[in-house]
Amino acid sequence: MGESSSSSSSSSSQSFFKKHYEGVKEFWTERFSFLENYGRFVQREKPLPSWSDSDVEEFIASDPVNGFTLKTAREAVNFGLTGSVIGAVSTAGVAWKYSRSLHGAGLSFLAGGVFGWTFGQEVANHWLQLYRLDTMAAQVKFMEWWEKKSEGQS
Repeated sequence: MGESSSSSSSSSSQSFFKKHYEGVKEFWTERFSFLENYGRFVQREKPLPSWSDSDVEEFIASDPVNGFTLKTAREAVNFGLTGSVIGAVSTAGVAWKYSRSLHGAGLSFLAGGVFGWTFGQEVANHWLQLYRLDTMAAQVKFMEWWEKKSEGQS
């Protein structure tokens, strides 16, 4: 009798963990559903070749709506880079000044870079009014255009 009760509690705990796993998986799948837009470009048997700045400029010239959006999104990267450099150097400098701890300054450098990038992207979002544009759609359109062009279909 003890044997059957042990196996039934084992199967119920497995189903509990399986249900919990499925719930967590569903939660994160829903949160990262935007990655499905890029799946067909990333999960290819033969990866897309690298593109150059001139290829991007050609796309921008050929598509007035998505080209403008892609160009604006590319300009936003400069805000992020600037914020990252300012955040990394300033936080590492303050940490070094007050602690003289190499590992503390290094961690401050990394954290300041991440925080600065985030702040720079927020500044770009408002300065360039990215919230009005669908940057993901423009990126997907570029990837579709590049896929066709690289396969000789354009």
